[in-house]
Amino acid sequence: MKVATMKTAHTIPPLAEQPRTHVDTATAAAYLGRAPDTLRTWSHTQSGPIRPRNVNGRLAWPVKDIRRVLGE
Repeated sequence: MKVATMKTAHTIPPLAEQPRTHVDTATAAAYLGRAPDTLRTWSHTQSGPIRPRNVNGRLAWPVKDIRRVLGE
C-alpha cells in the first residue's frame, strides 16, 4: 500500500504486520480508507471512532484501535 505524504511517498506494511503501536495521520487514514482531513476533524471534534494521542504537537493514532474499527 502506498501513502503520499507532504514530504515523500512511503510504503506502509499491511495492518496485520504493522510493528508500531501508533501511526501518523496519513498512515491511519490509508488503513481506514478516509482522507487525512477526516481524521483531523475526528480529533478536533472528538467525534470519531478513534481518539489519537497528541505527541509533540502531532497526532498519533493507536494501531489497536484501527484494528478494532476494521474488525481485525
